[in-house]
Amino acid sequence: MRDWWQDLTDLVLPAECGGCGRPRAVLCAACRTAVSGTAPRRVRPAPEPAGLPPVHAAARYADEVRAVLLAHKERGALALSRPLGEALAGAALAGLRAAGEPRRDRDGGDGPVLLVPVPSARRAVRARGHDPARRIAYAAAGELRRTGVPVRVLPALRQRRAVADQSGLGARQRLANLSDALAVAPGCGRLLRGGRVVLVDDLMTTGASLAEAARAVRAARTGPDGGSSDSGPALVYLGETWERRGEQRNGPDRRSTGRRPRRPPGRAVAGGADEIVDAVCAAVVAAPPDAFELHRN
Repeated sequence: MRDWWQDLTDLVLPAECGGCGRPRAVLCAACRTAVSGTAPRRVRPAPEPAGLPPVHAAARYADEVRAVLLAHKERGALALSRPLGEALAGAALAGLRAAGEPRRDRDGGDGPVLLVPVPSARRAVRARGHDPARRIAYAAAGELRRTGVPVRVLPALRQRRAVADQSGLGARQRLANLSDALAVAPGCGRLLRGGRVVLVDDLMTTGASLAEAARAVRAARTGPDGGSSDSGPALVYLGETWERRGEQRNGPDRRSTGRRPRRPPGRAVAGGADEIVDAVCAAVVAAPPDAFELHRN
């Protein structure tokens, strides 16, 4: 009887911590602290790809944090999605605050915060049995709602062409591999115009994926019809549903960034530097340690 109960417990609870391997814990206290125990920080890869929005990360991608992300992504430790979602929520909130957001439900505002996951390749989703970034995004949304932030997950992005495996590619190769690879699903452009967009992923390395995701979202926000030129159906994975599907916000994006004069989303010259001025930012659970060094020359 004791052996039967032990086997049943192993089906419900992981046999070991996803970070350090300690028994009987989804994530032990020490590894939880490593993932989300410090304040999220602004991160920048080197070199920084053109069009990369401001990115905040919860933790440095090393040691226990690396083990936790790999356990969730590659080994199907789905119970880790909740603590990873909590870390992602903190990074998203840091990004929104840096942009002068978010407004709480009681304050009104321009619409909900939209968490837009960077999509995994379809073959990777089939092999893993889930989309890690999308799963963590839903967990992060629940955490943000508990803090009073009006938020919705919008899986608006999809891959419109095949891309190579990124693992063996350098920064320039990744940019070329992902160039014009993502598109916004038809009908999502208007939804993107009606809210503040936070692109979310589990990990940023070179920033190529987030830069390409930002390009696709900006194109949809500024396009004549607010949608994608691709006429194929939106990609939806089994077991997950769009939140409040069909609800749309038409009308222009009324949010201005910081204290600058109101500008349409896109590129603008400010202080002699070409920069992105729009309502898009990004959040990740982890980034390489050197990406936390903001004051590089």
